[in-house]
Parts: sequence; C-alpha cells; structure tokens
Amino acid sequence: MRVLIVKTSSLGDVIHTLPAVTDAARAITGLRFDWVVEEAFAEIPAWHPAVDKIIPVALRRWRKHPLKARRSGEWQAFSHALTACRYDAVIDAQGLLKSAWLSRRADGPVHGLARNSAREPLASLFYRHRHTVPWGRHAVLRVRELFAQALGYPLPPNAEHEGDYGLERNRVLAAASHKPQAETPYLVFLHGTTWPTKHWPERYWRQLAEQAAASGWAVHLPWGSEAELARAQGIADGLPGAQVLPRLKLADIAAELAGARACVAVDTGLGHLAAALEVPTLSLFGATNPGYTGAWGRSQRHLASDFPCAPCLKRNCGYTPTAEDRARFDLAHEQPLCFTRLAPARVWNELRAIAAPEHA
Repeated sequence: MRVLIVKTSSLGDVIHTLPAVTDAARAITGLRFDWVVEEAFAEIPAWHPAVDKIIPVALRRWRKHPLKARRSGEWQAFSHALTACRYDAVIDAQGLLKSAWLSRRADGPVHGLARNSAREPLASLFYRHRHTVPWGRHAVLRVRELFAQALGYPLPPNAEHEGDYGLERNRVLAAASHKPQAETPYLVFLHGTTWPTKHWPERYWRQLAEQAAASGWAVHLPWGSEAELARAQGIADGLPGAQVLPRLKLADIAAELAGARACVAVDTGLGHLAAALEVPTLSLFGATNPGYTGAWGRSQRHLASDFPCAPCLKRNCGYTPTAEDRARFDLAHEQPLCFTRLAPARVWNELRAIAAPEHA
C-alpha cells in the first residue's frame, strides 16, 4: 500500500505528523509513504524509515514570482512528480485550502478533515473522504486520529499520552555536515520564534545563560535571521562557555540538539524538533497554549504563564500595563508581561531538574 501525505509546513506541523506515520506503518504491513513538503523542511520526512519519496514544493517562493516558477520549469517538474504514481490514498494532513488544492492534483482518493474539523472549512470540499476529528486536543493526537480513520486502523492504546516520532538518529546525523564541538556538557537555548508575544525577554535569556555558565554548563545559541543573530550575540556577549553557532541548515541544528544535555525553548518549531529527538526540553509559553501545540513526547516539560490574560493566542500583545506593573517591571525590557511569571530563577530551577536530575 502506498500513501501520499500532503503536509507542507510549518516546521512544527511537519514534525507533528511523524507519530501518525509511525502508527500507520506499525498497523499496516508493507505500507510506504511519499510526502509533499515545503522545500525548507524537506529534510525532515527523510529521517523516518517509512517515508520513501520526498516531493518538495515551493509555494511560499512561487507565490512571490509565479511567472518565474512556470518559466523555469519548477512548477511542471513538481506537477510531474505529484502525478507520477497512483496512490491508494492521499491524506491532506493540513486542512488548508492550499494543501487541499495540492491533494486534488495527486492521483488517488483524497482524505482530509471534515468541515467542522479543518482549520479552513472550505478545504473539505476538495476531499472524497471527510473525517471528523474533535478540536480541543493536541495537534499530534489530531493528526494521528485523522490517519487512523483514513487508513482504517485503531489508534494504539494510550495514544493520548504516548507515541513515537520514529526518527532514526543515525539518519539525522548522517545528513549533518556540522558536528557539535563542546568540551563540556552543553545546553541549547532555542530563543528564536515568530510572534512577538512568543518571545521570552532577551534580558531573561541573558540571566539564564549567566546562571548556566556559573554552574559549569556551556550554552549553544543557534539562529536563523539577522534579528536572531543579534539576540544570540547579546545573550552570549563576554560570557564564558556561551557560543553563538554559525548559521546552520536544519540537519546540522538537529545534530546540535541531539548532542545537548537539555534545551530551553520558546514556542518554536525547533522545540518540536528537540522533542522528536527525545532531548529533554523546557518550553516556555506566554500567549500560546501548550495543551494544543506544546512540544509533545518524552522528557518534555512546559512552563505556562498564569498572567491574567494568558493564553491570549494573539500575535501582538493587547494588555495595558497597570500602575503596579509600571512600578514592578522594566517595561522596556520585560515584554510581553505575561513572561514575568516565568522569571529566570524559576526557569533555572526547572531546567536543572531535567538537565541534571541527579543533582536537582
């Protein structure tokens, strides 16, 4: 049996699909997958042994230059790859109009989320088979339920709490050209994210790095943009053992994570990659809800703010500081204020418990 997965982005969403692939491969003998995924994340599906063919798509880039994509032949090559094989099932695991449209172009019966379950309800019009998966559950479990319904097998016992991403570390490390270099055990600080409300204050990162250095830990700081590079440099400036990494491709970052004793992360796709590699990770949540999209798996710990308006699920903070807030906090450097409930001292105590449990 051959199945095509359409899950193009983002990084965290692609990783959330892996436990469903493991479930299906264990339930159905001989099942093999192909996968349509954005080119920036195309390395990840190849790390799972049940995935054969990766079909990269560049919708983000093609939308900016549609004529160039057609003239270059990239779109035609993608269309040919998408229709080269007859599939027993095509699963749109994203539930968006763009993914539904791609799914319909493949050769095979299309499965997807029903109107009341999809993030974009109109996407369900593109599917031959529509499946209802309740809201209010973690994204990993929702994808696992979709695959189970689409392919006709029961979810494993205790699926709500247990599962296997199925990543093979030797595949991950084989794809990496950068090897971690550290004379002492190291921590990775995953400080970069998208929404302004997901950012733990840089001042807090610096204080946490100082505490780690004072306790003999090295700290490694990856980055993926100029803004993240500037933040990493600010965190590491003059601090023994703090290392700003070179700009790395995804497989190299995975190798860094795999060698770490533990990670600290905000709500970011790389935090989900650390979880998939079973690296002990402490994830910090202010505006977002770890119950829906938190790093899922073994050795994962979440700290969520209990600020009055958290989790607001908003990209930009709409909270108006009170007179007490202005007196207590440095509003220029401690934003968003929901993260004041996750102060560096508290985070350090939690981090010690997962990085060196014998000394906690």
